[in-house]
Amino acid sequence: MRTKGIVFKLFIITSIVTIGIFAFILLGQGLFFEKFYRTVKVHDLEQNMHSFAKQYAEQGDNLVSSARLLGQFSNDNHAALAIYDSDLQRRSLDPYYITIQTQDRKVSLLFSSLGTSIGDVPPNLQIGATLTADGIYMDQDDRIMQPSLLQPQTPAPEQGLTRIQGHITDLVLPKDQEMSMSPFYTSTLIDGAFNDWRNNVSTNHNDAIGLLKAGQTIETEWVDNWSGVTYAMIIMPVQDSGGGMNYVLSLSSLQPVGEAAALLQRYYVYLAPIIVVILLVLSFIYSRLLSRPLLQLSRTSARMARLDFQAVDHGAIRSTDEFGEVSRNLDTLRHNLDTALRQLSETNEALSREMEEKIRAEELRKELIANISHELKTPLGIVKGFAEGLQDDVAADKRERYVQLIVTETDRMNALIMDMLQLSRFEVKAVKLKQETIDIVQHIEALLHSFTPQLDHRNLRVHTFGDKTLEVTADPRRIDQVLLNLLSNAVRHAREGGIITVNWQIIEDNEVEIRIENEGDPIPAQELERIWDQFYRAERSRDRKTGGTGLGLAIVKHILELYGSRYGVNNIENGVAFYFTLKRVKAAQEMRNNNE
Repeated sequence: MRTKGIVFKLFIITSIVTIGIFAFILLGQGLFFEKFYRTVKVHDLEQNMHSFAKQYAEQGDNLVSSARLLGQFSNDNHAALAIYDSDLQRRSLDPYYITIQTQDRKVSLLFSSLGTSIGDVPPNLQIGATLTADGIYMDQDDRIMQPSLLQPQTPAPEQGLTRIQGHITDLVLPKDQEMSMSPFYTSTLIDGAFNDWRNNVSTNHNDAIGLLKAGQTIETEWVDNWSGVTYAMIIMPVQDSGGGMNYVLSLSSLQPVGEAAALLQRYYVYLAPIIVVILLVLSFIYSRLLSRPLLQLSRTSARMARLDFQAVDHGAIRSTDEFGEVSRNLDTLRHNLDTALRQLSETNEALSREMEEKIRAEELRKELIANISHELKTPLGIVKGFAEGLQDDVAADKRERYVQLIVTETDRMNALIMDMLQLSRFEVKAVKLKQETIDIVQHIEALLHSFTPQLDHRNLRVHTFGDKTLEVTADPRRIDQVLLNLLSNAVRHAREGGIITVNWQIIEDNEVEIRIENEGDPIPAQELERIWDQFYRAERSRDRKTGGTGLGLAIVKHILELYGSRYGVNNIENGVAFYFTLKRVKAAQEMRNNNE
């Protein structure tokens, strides 16, 4: 059964969480938004009324200042405001005004909520604009006027009115143009709300007044029977400048919140499917983006689990967050494991080679013991037999022959022991070569001359090819040992009446190759590598007359390896060829100069 991927799981979880949050917001808005709005609106309105009460107490009887406070409060809070005296009689205060600078004084135009409508005020009035007004002065200093007409078109004011003209220096006008909220039309609403409240609390009238006089604020709601609009009504006690108790009534419509809540519900009916689709798409994209580095790390770890540490694809994660840190740590782990595995493989290979060498050495040791036993057993038996013959007082004519055979066999055993000692010295690297300049041609000719009796006895002919002189760098004694073993091997295995060929030539301008060939039976292919081993002899019958000790070629191998020479053996058309290389004098000098 296939397990669900991390992308699918993240997508499901993210979708559930985001859609759940969205649904919770919709539910909360439907259940609590309207109540929350009412609570906040009433709270803010009450706080602003406290601020108004404090400022109102500081203004005194200044009608213009009082009008400014009332007008600014109404505009800022979208509420109507009225002030009642201690007998709960409404004080006549008009909240809006315009101050005009005439030629000789400033005149404030106070708009009466009973006699002026919003349509009577010219639109777009601003400070600095020119305004003409007809009205009636309300004080003895002719500084406060109740306007009757603004921007009159007649050449002269009506009878009983005074006309003034000047530049506007200050003004407070209503911002809300709706009838239900415009203070020009709220006087009746305020009186109706106040009267309804008084009638509703008539049975506990003294208690309600007592609460107000005790400094408490009354919060309630009032429904206009004519329009059906619900209003928030707050009544708060406030002191005037003379220390008397007044009461401030604020009336603010709660209709917008109800309409907004209803519209939002209808709006979300159309918007919710779109939001859900967007949330699902964003959840899918978010899941892919978040899971992409995880998937890359998963693929990397899977390859590492298969011990594949090469070319691991982790380059896409370059961030500095936890994913990037994990990627870098995994890369470090990959590199360390790869290095450790390589080292372990190399160590295992070295151990395998070492074990093979030990097994081979053990086999050689056993073979060596067997060969030594065999090689020494025969001459010892011969020596013992002839010695016993002498001990038994054989005939006098045989004594000389017996003694000569004993000496010959003793020399054979001595040669074998000396070769074994010499070979052991080569194997432990105890032999040091003396590098000298020698003429290799002279050494070859001298050694060939020493083989004249054997050559004549077997009717062998020798052909030589190469320069008359050729200088190389070598140890004379050791190189003679190499040549002697190879020439002896060629003479021993050459076919009677055959030809032995020795040639030397320069190769690659820095080496000399010496090649010794003899006509005879080829060496079996499987034996070509073993020919350099100890006690190996091509004649398996171990003929003591024609066979050597079996150590000569092993000694040759060690000497040539000390020289760093290339050597080998191969079968040719009519026999076998041995070859090895030596450094020319010129090349050897250059190597010494480079080393110095």
